[in-house]
Amino acid sequence: MIFSAEQQDERLKWSFDSTKNGAWGEEPDGDHDVVCLRAADFDGVSGRLNDGTRTIRAVDPTTFAKVSLHPGDLIIEKSGGGEKQLVGRAVLFNGVEPSVCSNFLARARPSAKADSAYLNYLLLAIYNARGTWPHIKQSTGIQNLDMASYLNTRVSIPPLKTQCRVAEFLDGKTAQIDALIEKKRGLLDRLAEKRQALITHAVTKGLDPNTPMKDSRIDWLGEVPAHWTICATGYRYEVQLGRMLNADRAEGEWPLPYLRVYDVQWGSINTNDLPTMDFPPEAQARYRLQSGDLMVNEGGSYVGRSAIWRGELEECYYQKALHRLRPFKRDTDTAEFFYYVMEMATRNNVFIAGGNQTTIDHLTAEKLRSYRFAFPPPHEQIEISDFLGHRLGRLEKAADSVRSSIGQLAEYRAALITSAVTGSMVGLQ
Repeated sequence: MIFSAEQQDERLKWSFDSTKNGAWGEEPDGDHDVVCLRAADFDGVSGRLNDGTRTIRAVDPTTFAKVSLHPGDLIIEKSGGGEKQLVGRAVLFNGVEPSVCSNFLARARPSAKADSAYLNYLLLAIYNARGTWPHIKQSTGIQNLDMASYLNTRVSIPPLKTQCRVAEFLDGKTAQIDALIEKKRGLLDRLAEKRQALITHAVTKGLDPNTPMKDSRIDWLGEVPAHWTICATGYRYEVQLGRMLNADRAEGEWPLPYLRVYDVQWGSINTNDLPTMDFPPEAQARYRLQSGDLMVNEGGSYVGRSAIWRGELEECYYQKALHRLRPFKRDTDTAEFFYYVMEMATRNNVFIAGGNQTTIDHLTAEKLRSYRFAFPPPHEQIEISDFLGHRLGRLEKAADSVRSSIGQLAEYRAALITSAVTGSMVGLQ
């Protein structure tokens, strides 16, 4: 708890006139359409709403009158959270459009003796100290915040004049910190752009700026080194989709570990706590992984995401929704080079369907085999992979330093808020 036992002289609920669960409403009808705020509209744990596109829902006038949001209301996340994030975040609402919060959120309206901005910082401090944890109930993988229990949290609330002074101080300080964090995030974006430019140039133009070029006759690829071979992936790589999981295969005589989409991230493969599936001998021969196999996500929101299997386990397999790419001739093609090709193609939207989607639903084996890329001779593939490994390593080290700095600023922001709302900062009380 952020307050000492001596400070806990009142309950959090005494600072609110009312709390109301939100409403999801119906599909927009043109007559009763309002903004419906969701947890996705929260700007992380900053206590503010983000600038994203809002959801519009139709809410009948009777319900709207009961749950509508007014400037100064707080919105508390009562259902949601995640594996690495507690439920219970709060944001301050200062919108002007007719709005409600969704049924997974609750509206908390401050009383006349409470400053809404101060209460927002107070809830943020409690959340950062994992103060919602004792009031969470888990159901079907979703965290549910017991609002009655949470609002019984014992706190210490200063007089209204002091609340306003603390909130004004924190508004100024957090704005300065947030501006610094935003600049550093911009630097991360530029480092990511530089990374992608390096990869794209290396795997489409090579490393020698003086090499003769030729037209690839592929619109997105443009010119490539004249001595490179342009052909479909299926001519160089065996593309094998994984084994489908079903109820019968969840158990069986041959339970063996397998990779899922979740386990294949960019450049890394998770092998901890892998599930098992029945792989009889005939399936083992088809789906067993070999060191040097390139794993590619086939569907969902992560189409094209790839990583190389390095033989982390003595025996491992993979499920449907993953492709295994294995060069027909390991002395002419390397998974390291084609990994960078896949990253280039995915990040540059080569796999977009029709040019109007951010991704496609499925990168089928047939589609993947048909995509044409430029392949350098084997010694150049190795040179390019080594070059990128070195240069990208330096970029990643720089990015790690920036991320560490952002983390430190976020920690300082949280500590500053806690110190201010608990009365530990001299001069604010």
